[in-house]
Amino acid sequence: MKILSVVGARPNFMKIAPFIRAIEKHNHENGGGIQHILVHTGQHYDVRMSEAFFTSLGIPDPDINLEIGSGSHAEQIGYTMVAFEKVLLEQKPDWVVVVGDVNATLSCSVIAKKLNIKLCHIEAGLRSGDMTMPEEINRLVTDRLSDLLLTPDTLSSENLRKEGTPEEKIHFVGNIMIDTLEANREKSGHLQLENIIKENLVAGCINPKRSPVDFSYALITLHRPSNVDTEEVFIPLINFFLNEVIKDQLLIWPIHPRARKQLIKLGLWNNVINNPSLILLEPVGYLEMVRLNMGAKIMLTDSGGLQEECCVLGTPCLTLRWNTERPVTLRENGGASVLVGNNIERIRKEYLHTLTLNRLSFRPDLWDGHTADRIVEILIETDKSLKD
Repeated sequence: MKILSVVGARPNFMKIAPFIRAIEKHNHENGGGIQHILVHTGQHYDVRMSEAFFTSLGIPDPDINLEIGSGSHAEQIGYTMVAFEKVLLEQKPDWVVVVGDVNATLSCSVIAKKLNIKLCHIEAGLRSGDMTMPEEINRLVTDRLSDLLLTPDTLSSENLRKEGTPEEKIHFVGNIMIDTLEANREKSGHLQLENIIKENLVAGCINPKRSPVDFSYALITLHRPSNVDTEEVFIPLINFFLNEVIKDQLLIWPIHPRARKQLIKLGLWNNVINNPSLILLEPVGYLEMVRLNMGAKIMLTDSGGLQEECCVLGTPCLTLRWNTERPVTLRENGGASVLVGNNIERIRKEYLHTLTLNRLSFRPDLWDGHTADRIVEILIETDKSLKD
């Protein structure tokens, strides 16, 4: 069986690493059987961070790099389709495996089905219900086209059933992101907070007035256009961080390029880098981010993946969104997260309440670190049944 898997941006890297290891394990135990080709579309614009993630997660160099680069949604999707079609015509795989919900996921799914190649979607069935999110469009199209839909939780499986997906296409396998978390948790735990800060501190940022200690700092990530691009939303958020969060504790912020650009544009950059209670970091690697999460007293984020990791690590989390495609992570479902949107009054209320909470780990069904093994087994069984 020949499998061609696709990664396009950083969120994909954490999901493909366990899948590659599971294939290698299967081939070692069975004397081969699966030929695997890894295609990197090159959607991620930060080459340095892209390479760092591949190295830290033990992902082999891609067999093929399309080097698409940044651009508008239409540019990324269009250029990827053109380049990926040539790859498929040359490689002729039995299966194309896509992960997550980035533009590369959508592009490669469409071309695979245009060429009548079987398609498998890892992390299928996630739904936010928010059609203004580009990722929601990518999820819907990819799931509609896929022959095999591998879901991270039972809520996602039910979403697919409600949309009329045939039962035989749906397989609940668990969350492959947690495979990566469990494989790297011990390694991350050995990292020193002071070293992470020293090695990643933004140039010009003044040294913090004290060193961070576990469970005594807040951790923030912010990258979604709904929070960053609009001045009327972004400025109140920054004021809340600077005027209220840092009153209680140190604030560590690995800053996304989108947020950095907006801070400079709005004249807020000096306010941030000159605050001794705010530690501004360059985008950090996966291991470093897990370590920061492990020691945080509270997380404020608009990242879906961090919601999942907070759930298992037990970090109380304020999700700076009005909806989530990962409701299994919410406190009402046993998780660690609560939706607060970008309304400052709601954020303040939940922030003060969350500071009183203890860390409490919650592990949904099959979030056990063995999702990738199940995926490989199902792919083999499905491929065999379709050929019989």
